[in-house]
Amino acid sequence: MTDLLPLKAVFLDRDGVLNIDHGYVHDPARLEWIEGAREAVAAMTKAGLKVLVVTNQSGIGRGYFDEFALERFHAAMQDQLGEVGGRVDAFYHCPFHELAAVEQYRVADHPDRKPNPGMVLRGLADWNLAPEEVVIIGDRHIDVEAGNRAGMPGYLFKGGNLRAFVAQVLGERVPALK
Repeated sequence: MTDLLPLKAVFLDRDGVLNIDHGYVHDPARLEWIEGAREAVAAMTKAGLKVLVVTNQSGIGRGYFDEFALERFHAAMQDQLGEVGGRVDAFYHCPFHELAAVEQYRVADHPDRKPNPGMVLRGLADWNLAPEEVVIIGDRHIDVEAGNRAGMPGYLFKGGNLRAFVAQVLGERVPALK
């Protein structure tokens, strides 16, 4: 066992980690889970961890869908996670992009847009967490970098079964996840 602080929360990217990334996914009818994703969230929930999602959502800024559509999608995710005993404690999203069609979202290098750590830092503050008590899992280097910039380790999920991946990378720190 390591001398790390107990793990209290896991930050997860959304598209490509929890759900299949079809490109600007926002319609609940198009929600397709990554293999083992619901089971991974359920296992983390049952282990007493906070599950916090941080997701760039430039589709809002690009005018492809609105905040309400995103909320509906996240509500559908919560419903389906609840069926297996899982829960996302908070969703953080960044609609900003330098090429946004919607002017209010047209911001170059917004502090929340990964790889910037704004959403992660907000999650740490909202849940009174120290970086040493959390990790981030993402499918792109910008996800891991956002976590690293906030002072936490990150794990790059390259596909496959998320439940098995969580057991592999977090099992030593949280035996209930093995």
